[in-house]
Amino acid sequence: MALSRPIDRRTFLRATGVALALPFLESMRPAFAGTATQPPRRMVNICATLGFYSDYWFPKTAGAGYEATDYLTLIDEHRDHYTLFSGLCHEEQTGRQAHNSEITWLTSARHPGLDGFQNTISLDQVVSNHYGYVTRFPSIILGTYSAQSQSYTQNGVMVPAETSPARLFGKLFLQGKPAEVARETRRLSDGRSILDTLSAQTTALGKRASVTDREVLDAYFEAVRIAERDLVEVQAWTKRPKPVVDAEPLTDIPDNTDIIGRVRLLFDLIPLILATDSSRVVSVMIQDHQTVPKVQGVTADQHNLSHHGQDQGKIDQLKIVETEIVRRFGELLTALRTQNDGDGSLLDHTTLLFGSNLGNANSHVAVNLPILLAGGGFSHGKHVVHEGEHNAPLCNLFVTMLRSVGVEAESFGQSTGALNWG
Repeated sequence: MALSRPIDRRTFLRATGVALALPFLESMRPAFAGTATQPPRRMVNICATLGFYSDYWFPKTAGAGYEATDYLTLIDEHRDHYTLFSGLCHEEQTGRQAHNSEITWLTSARHPGLDGFQNTISLDQVVSNHYGYVTRFPSIILGTYSAQSQSYTQNGVMVPAETSPARLFGKLFLQGKPAEVARETRRLSDGRSILDTLSAQTTALGKRASVTDREVLDAYFEAVRIAERDLVEVQAWTKRPKPVVDAEPLTDIPDNTDIIGRVRLLFDLIPLILATDSSRVVSVMIQDHQTVPKVQGVTADQHNLSHHGQDQGKIDQLKIVETEIVRRFGELLTALRTQNDGDGSLLDHTTLLFGSNLGNANSHVAVNLPILLAGGGFSHGKHVVHEGEHNAPLCNLFVTMLRSVGVEAESFGQSTGALNWG
């Protein structure tokens, strides 16, 4: 019986001015191979720098039978795919500025911002260095507001964040001469999908693919269309009068009050980045936008609300904003879980960290941090609590995360070992 020709892992669908990478397919296994080609291991780190109100985040009890809190209820359908941690932190995070701990969330360097301070390499850049250029981008660093990031090189130099989803989308999927790229961008604005340009190739590819692969491709192409649709909606704002704000206008969302919109666009791209193996390391910083969020029921900026002083009115508004952030994270979990990837899902092969550098933003306290770890092939479904007078090193979890993506780490930052849970 004739064997169908396997699809090369680096196959792209190409047309004038555009190239679209493919997700991992079972048809990409080498012909006559006795075992399946394993999907790559990946890491995603997401930090909400203003924290989460602890009463709405942390469960009251440890173990698997915890009662979901207000925020966790929003993502409870994914409970078996993540683990919650209490009692973790980096020590000595008091710096020159009250929010300096945000620059050391992925490094654990002590006393950020004080005289003589030099940051150390961040968790994501250790993994990026480990993988190198096996992908087009060793790492992708994203921010919702500015180029500031939490990613640092071995020499303590910050890796700037990309804040434009449209620009990143172009880097990922549009290539060719400037005029060709501009033409494809206009096609998006006119409501024509990149997939329309590639229709003949996608049809031919579908005929070569297995039933399982066709399901993967259908889900992937739908994710591409969603990302395109969202970008087109954002581009429409460029034709409308811009609000008068004390800030530089944004390329993608000129109104920088749309914090949740920025988060949604960045999260839309993460499954595409991972599925196409454009990068295996992604870090996202959800920043303070220094303005009143465009969220119904909110009348003060998020930073001000985080300093609520136990004022219930402020706490109620803060809850509205944080609820939307957690809800967007839940949508990301859904997208990663429903995208097939080899013998599992994208989430199964991605170690995903979600949390904050602040345990209590009201008083700038950087202990008992809200930390959630999803995917990565770990045993999940529990609230793991470190008991004791002092918090355990968050870096112990980082060591475990590094090992999960193939880095043979014995230590990282302030670690005292690896964090294991059953």
